[in-house]
Amino acid sequence: MTPPAPPARRAPKLSWLLLLLGACGFAAAWVLGSLYTGRQLGWMAVVGALDVAWMLRLGHWRPGRGRMVAGVLATAAVVVVSNWWITATQLGAMMGLDPLDSATRLGWHHAWIMVQLANSAMDAVWIVVGLLVAAWLSR
Repeated sequence: MTPPAPPARRAPKLSWLLLLLGACGFAAAWVLGSLYTGRQLGWMAVVGALDVAWMLRLGHWRPGRGRMVAGVLATAAVVVVSNWWITATQLGAMMGLDPLDSATRLGWHHAWIMVQLANSAMDAVWIVVGLLVAAWLSR
């Protein structure tokens, strides 16, 4: 006789907060590293995917498609937020604005052009690899 399977656990309500905190904290570290080195640091997308997958597991998210989608979306959000703040901080420094003022004044079209100019093809490859790593480790 086999014992009954334990009931499926749902993720705790504060696990979303843990994921948000981990993603924002990593995005801040990426921005600071990029500003310190003067490079975009596209390889940080892979490390961000590792961080997001770790936050999902710490938050006791159930394995499956939902956790995988959450991991990919959170990693994509880390990439977008990091590139937005890197662009805003560099442009704001040239215009005498602090990063928050620059980030709120930066438009989508201008940010997209600046991110395309700043990121190399290798940075784009690292970002795609980061999204694939997020999908693989978050499942």
